[in-house]
Amino acid sequence: MSKDGSISTSVIKRLPRYYRFLGELQKEGLERISSRELSERMKLTASQIRQDLNCFGGFGQQGYGYHVDELRMEIGKILGVDKHFKTILIGAGNLGKAIATHINFETRGCNLIGIFDINPKLTGEVVGNIPIRHTNDIESFCEANSPVVAVLC
Repeated sequence: MSKDGSISTSVIKRLPRYYRFLGELQKEGLERISSRELSERMKLTASQIRQDLNCFGGFGQQGYGYHVDELRMEIGKILGVDKHFKTILIGAGNLGKAIATHINFETRGCNLIGIFDINPKLTGEVVGNIPIRHTNDIESFCEANSPVVAVLC
């Protein structure tokens, strides 16, 4: 952390990576991990990991390491993945449909509420329980639903 209390861009850019790695550790069933073990997996130094995480408070305990579930939850809060921002997807072609179908928006802090495309042939088609709307409807939809995030495909 700098003298003025701000957090460096480098640390902020590493947070999603920590979040992903901790998710992998959860899938492996790992409950605790030391900064040394985490550093070996992430190809960072243990000191760098401790410094990064200390920017946001004390998450670990010397000689005990980090509790994987708790650390991931805290990093998730910092990243805002616990907020579930209202999200729309613009572009329902092959890529848009694949993203809407195969990306779990909820685990990434988003709640997909609308899908739009300029192709009138796609209007009314349902993707993941969400009907595709024409892009002409974006303005009125946004006024009524107040999305915060838009994914452009």
